[in-house]
Amino acid sequence: METPMRDQTAAPVSATKPFDPVARAEALERRKIRLIAVLSHLALIAIWEAMVRLFALPSFVLPAPSAIIATLPLPRYDWIGNTWATAAEIYGGYALATVLGVLTALLFTWSRTVSVVVFPLLVTLNMIPKVALGPLVIVWFSYGIDTNILITFAMCYFPILLTTVRGLKEVDPDLLDLVHSLRGNRWQMFTYIQLPGALPYIFSGMKVAVVMAVAGAIVGEFIASDRGLGYLMIQVQAALNTPAMFMAVVLITLLGIVLYLLVLLAERFALPKDARLQ
Repeated sequence: METPMRDQTAAPVSATKPFDPVARAEALERRKIRLIAVLSHLALIAIWEAMVRLFALPSFVLPAPSAIIATLPLPRYDWIGNTWATAAEIYGGYALATVLGVLTALLFTWSRTVSVVVFPLLVTLNMIPKVALGPLVIVWFSYGIDTNILITFAMCYFPILLTTVRGLKEVDPDLLDLVHSLRGNRWQMFTYIQLPGALPYIFSGMKVAVVMAVAGAIVGEFIASDRGLGYLMIQVQAALNTPAMFMAVVLITLLGIVLYLLVLLAERFALPKDARLQ
């Protein structure tokens, strides 16, 4: 009996994903929300410009957006250099707080003695206003980018620590017992069980810490600094140069937005949608 030959002219099976109307509707909804957000910002800027021109408001009271943007090409403000300095303080302090916050939380879960002794001290230190610590930090470490990174770190560290500790404690104890039964070490337990389970809480703390990072860097520059956007704001304030002050605020805000978007992007790659904390 002859085996029938396969039809060589048959159309290949399509490798494309099947059409999902629900996913398509969700994607369209996300694009709609983003478009509305962009248009609302543009509308606010247009209304702002029109109101300033209509009421002829002095620029030192409320500058128009066009006057704010006009300060960008002026070399005396050194926008690029000052923005880089502030960005180094924000991102450097934030990264340091994230790494040490997670590692400290891990140490607390590994050693109850360390947790009982050290954690209350950290709570007490966190109650001290960081603005009050700023002058002391400058006395101890002089002033500059490194000192402002320390102030930023102090602002961000505790929120990340608290949420990470909670996330590590929420791990299913049965999974930990399973790793123990398989003779897994503490690092394997952390890598395969504790860290994946705590990631939603870690990212939640990281989102809160973004605002703290921006505030910490600017507080440090306000107290004592020789560069940065906060330092520039102090300099132009004496001359009532409000457009330059607004431009500095805009750039500071953009640095914070970029950091927040980076955290969201990392969360999107690290966690499925249903595992993220809102």
